[in-house]
Amino acid sequence: MKLKLFNNIFKYIFPLNISMTEFSDNVYELLRQVPPGKVTTYKELANALNSSAYRAIGQIMKNNPDAPNTPCHRCVSTNGTIGGFNGQNSGLEVIRKKKILESEGITFSNNKIINFNQILYKL
Repeated sequence: MKLKLFNNIFKYIFPLNISMTEFSDNVYELLRQVPPGKVTTYKELANALNSSAYRAIGQIMKNNPDAPNTPCHRCVSTNGTIGGFNGQNSGLEVIRKKKILESEGITFSNNKIINFNQILYKL
């Protein structure tokens, strides 16, 4: 896969940086399954991986090397709120995430997704 090739090149070029882990690869692989107009949650991703590492998944999203091919903007909080983006929980980055989701047909009331349960993509 392209991502695995990228990971090997990444490890070679930046050997002192944190390398991709198998867990990260699995998170990204699942996330790429979420189609435009749908969202998933940190918890849904963790459950699909038989894990409870919701916060770790948030960190993995923050460090996504393959955006937008790996659409981390489609991962939201379990309560249907927008969650964070690019390591920020408020401000311009969250506004940017909301705009990207709106461009994919997702609608909001304030920062909460309208019809959340109908657009939630179960993994």
